[in-house]
Amino acid sequence: MSKLRHLFNISYCRYYSIQQAKKKLPIISCKRPEYNHYEGQTYSKFDGIKLASKGWLSAKSKNDHFTIYYEANKKEEKEVYRKSFEEIGVCNMLSEIMVAQGFELPTLIQTKAIPSILEGYNSVITAETGCGKTLAYLLPIFQHILEWKPHMKEEFNSPLAVVITPSRELASQIGQVAESLAQGININVSTLIGGRTKQKILNPPIEYSDILITTLGAYSKLVTTGILKVHNVHHLVLDEADTLLDDTFIGKVENLLKKFGIHYKVQVQVPPVGCQLTLVSATMPHELPEAVKSFVDPQSLRTISTTNIHKLLPHVPQKFIRLGKAQKPVELLKLVQADVNQKRPVMIFSNKTSTCDFVSMFLNENNIQCVNINGQMAVPLKQGKFELYNNGSVNVLSCTDIASRGLDTTRTRHIINYDFPMYIADYIHRCGRTGRIGSANDCTVTNFVAWPREINIVQKIETSVRKGNELPNVNANIRRQIEDRIARMTGVGI
Repeated sequence: MSKLRHLFNISYCRYYSIQQAKKKLPIISCKRPEYNHYEGQTYSKFDGIKLASKGWLSAKSKNDHFTIYYEANKKEEKEVYRKSFEEIGVCNMLSEIMVAQGFELPTLIQTKAIPSILEGYNSVITAETGCGKTLAYLLPIFQHILEWKPHMKEEFNSPLAVVITPSRELASQIGQVAESLAQGININVSTLIGGRTKQKILNPPIEYSDILITTLGAYSKLVTTGILKVHNVHHLVLDEADTLLDDTFIGKVENLLKKFGIHYKVQVQVPPVGCQLTLVSATMPHELPEAVKSFVDPQSLRTISTTNIHKLLPHVPQKFIRLGKAQKPVELLKLVQADVNQKRPVMIFSNKTSTCDFVSMFLNENNIQCVNINGQMAVPLKQGKFELYNNGSVNVLSCTDIASRGLDTTRTRHIINYDFPMYIADYIHRCGRTGRIGSANDCTVTNFVAWPREINIVQKIETSVRKGNELPNVNANIRRQIEDRIARMTGVGI
């Protein structure tokens, strides 16, 4: 009898908690309401988690869908005290520039990161996309340069700070942000991207630059040939560090960074001594590659992050639609036409260049003006097309993952994953092109889910949300994952 009473009490408590949760709007809202998930809802380890996407491998599941929206129950928040730029150590001159550019107060990641960098610590900055990470490292670097420069001898081709990126587009964008900060103050900003490196080697430039924004390949070549000097570099930043520390780049990064005297902690003094390292990304492996030890003591790295790291954007509703391959063009046309009618800028992601081209042609044939960019395009053409989208001349952009990382696409209000990405890290970065600081309040993400591999990834995302956990396997080491997969398929170690 006591066992029956105990079981009844457990069942009643579970029923009561579910009923209390259902007084709120669901965090996961499903086409089939019995799969809705509510804030505070838990699952019995005996019953398991019931996923809305569980049956999606069946063809009968086509047109099923669910939407994840963490802030479905968000009420108007009370004003919370936030520190000013001056209170976190930013000098008056830079604080005034921030206010003039419309940034009254620092973001959370800026509040955490700026004091650490100002104090000379090597730092790993990981935070959700679009939250102000670029200014989180540029502001303290600018402040140090303003303090150092009057007391140092100026040398050509010998910058005081270097920001390295994996892509030309990101380098150009960071360069624009740095140049906007430098206007009216005594700091010279240069941007160096690939494409004409041989010409620079044959006819070396002579520039007086305080901060250099550059791509890895171009900078590495000009340092190796001795055209650019490293002895005066006291700030070194790897932006999109998870990509740069991936197996694809790590060999070149390791060889380059060994040339810098990266200290355990830089003594902030005039003139400065040693070089300070900052790693920045929206996604970061839990363990850094072994090769990192060759140029920095891992124990010296301070990790600075926010609570939303490796999670879905809480303020952006994300819809997952189970479709057949043949249904995708029709659904795409319907969604994009609605966006165009409402003048909502939309980015459409595909996994392959051929699909990216098809999406652009298909939409243009249906009288929707669309431009496309992919990694196989010539740099000037790619930059020109992206600028057409970014300046508002065109509101529809078809792209591959070349446009998923680092780019500031504040005007984007809708992301459509025509192809669902192969890796969760790529999903986070794609979604991060919308819902950024300065974006509209009605940003959304729509995902087309058609293939078994895509369904598997969606089920992992849905499970993590229902459990309240971080997203799993957020690791940018794509080459290693592919090699491991081939090894499992063939039974042969690589």
